[in-house]
Amino acid sequence: MTQRSVLVVLYDGVQSLDVTGPVEVFAGASRFPGAGYRLRTASLDGAPVRTCSGLVLVPDSSLADAEPPHTLLVPGGEGTRDPDPALVDWLREHAPRPERLVSVCTGALLLAGAGLLDGHRVTTHWTVCEHLARDHPAVEVDPDPIFVRDGRLATSAGVTAGIDLALALVEEDHGRGIALTVARHLVVFLRRPGNQAQFSAQLVAQTARREPLREVQHWITENPGEDLGVEALAARARLSPRHFARAFQAETGLTPGRYVDRVRLEQARRLLEDTTDGVAGISRACGYGTPEAMRRAFVKALGTAPAEYRRRFRPHPATDRRATTRPLPLDRPT
Repeated sequence: MTQRSVLVVLYDGVQSLDVTGPVEVFAGASRFPGAGYRLRTASLDGAPVRTCSGLVLVPDSSLADAEPPHTLLVPGGEGTRDPDPALVDWLREHAPRPERLVSVCTGALLLAGAGLLDGHRVTTHWTVCEHLARDHPAVEVDPDPIFVRDGRLATSAGVTAGIDLALALVEEDHGRGIALTVARHLVVFLRRPGNQAQFSAQLVAQTARREPLREVQHWITENPGEDLGVEALAARARLSPRHFARAFQAETGLTPGRYVDRVRLEQARRLLEDTTDGVAGISRACGYGTPEAMRRAFVKALGTAPAEYRRRFRPHPATDRRATTRPLPLDRPT
């Protein structure tokens, strides 16, 4: 199988994990026979760059000397705030050529500055989505997903979402078994689907200031299968239903029902990914009551039914000839 070449663009102020996260994913996949990637890094002049955390990265070459890659990856970082015009010019000329163009985090700002995102649906770090949409009205910015695929273009949210996107690209290139094995080796939570929100329910919602409301938040998370109607939750908080609903939304930013929906969906996803429990049992454990109610919730939120979600995101080594129960290259001690 022909190796796919990956060129990672470096510049002063780049986010180190935006670089090393995807590189580790591609390098891990390359340990499997026939699943190799030729990884190269390049800066404008070939000189070392200092990341925004102070680490120094030494590129393989200058951008001018780099061979045209199959996949061009543009990481984000503080250096995207005031980018070198020469870097933007290089991207404008050369980024349309690779078969796959990828940005991680605020690397999307560099691509947008080069006019490469116009007419495309993209995402980036949640803190700059509004800025990207305002400054580039021809770009369709979706602030919710952790990564977005639009033809040859792939963009991801902040930092660790670049790992999720790289795993998705490995799965596209070499199959689900290899992608999931790489994920386990990197000790990441399997692989999040691209349309998963950038934040979990607990991160989206603010932590309530008042102790009774905080206790209710924790209880919801630990007991998704219980009666989580407003009346029951209000009684637990020792408030009237109307007062509880108003106070909960004011302090968390979400209505009680919306918060419960997100917690139940996350728990159901985890059980589908990590257990062999049947869909009927999971639907009861997570408070949906019936498999059909859970199916409707999954289709609405994730665009896929629970059975299909499990098929895609739960490892089944025995079904992939390249992911067997034998020790794999990633599992060998170093």
